[in-house]
Amino acid sequence: MKMTKRYKSKFILVGFLGMQLFCKAEVYQVGPGKMHATISSVPWESLQAGDTVSIYWQAKPYYEKWVLCCRGTQEKPITVSGVAGPDGQLPVIDGQNAVTRNALNYYNEERSVLKIGGANRPADTMPSHIVVENLEIRCGRQPYAFSGRRGVGKYSKDAASVMVEKGEHLVLRNLVLHDSGNGLMVSSQSSDVRVEGCHLYDNGNPGTITEHNAYTECNGIVFEANHFGPLREGCRGNNLKDRSAGLVVAYNWIEGGNRQLDLVDATGNAALNASPAYRRTLVYGNVIIERDEEGSNQIVHYGGDS
Repeated sequence: MKMTKRYKSKFILVGFLGMQLFCKAEVYQVGPGKMHATISSVPWESLQAGDTVSIYWQAKPYYEKWVLCCRGTQEKPITVSGVAGPDGQLPVIDGQNAVTRNALNYYNEERSVLKIGGANRPADTMPSHIVVENLEIRCGRQPYAFSGRRGVGKYSKDAASVMVEKGEHLVLRNLVLHDSGNGLMVSSQSSDVRVEGCHLYDNGNPGTITEHNAYTECNGIVFEANHFGPLREGCRGNNLKDRSAGLVVAYNWIEGGNRQLDLVDATGNAALNASPAYRRTLVYGNVIIERDEEGSNQIVHYGGDS
């Protein structure tokens, strides 16, 4: 009897491992002539580690918005990647009158075109090991509207092209983020975020100082080789405003804004203030430009916001 039990358990284990070996990641292709004609037809609620969503360029924008509430792994990240057009054009995701897949149900949808963060459906989790790259994402701002879980809604004043509500081990690469309240927002519940090779410009709200090209508060964030251009006409926000622990700003072009760099105290998560990295901020290799008659005469502001 003992030998039989050992044999059966080994057989079951081998069978299980075999099933794992043959599980392969899915590739979802979106665009003209592809299996998915729209972004909302992708089963975002079912993404697993290693899956890739490839969004192909088309002549008109994709008027769609969604949430990434899923977990990849270091070896098998979940990747959302644009595929450029014949002249290098990035696929355009436009938040104006954008629609959301019916199978998705997530809160704070008025605050972004693309959200990485919490949801009711799929089941809530801490998003992890996600790469978003090669996309132009725009028009997450007032007075634009969208269709979501409660029908037609309006974007909030602080809406963003991309909002990281929470997440860890994230890469945002070669994105064009513009014409939104904030180009990029990263919240204090996030950690290990890398922003590289992106173009952020033409964001903000006229007459206010509270929306920016990028507004971030994170436990470990790196901005490298990005192009920060001027904000929208009449906007008084900063170019990069950050409240993080362990901030690195390296080899960026930063032009315009009330302040080009506004690096101030953390306010949303006590763990950031307590982090050993909180007192170490690295800023090097950047080109920082103050435009004529624009903003204050402070180019870099460090600490003391509160």
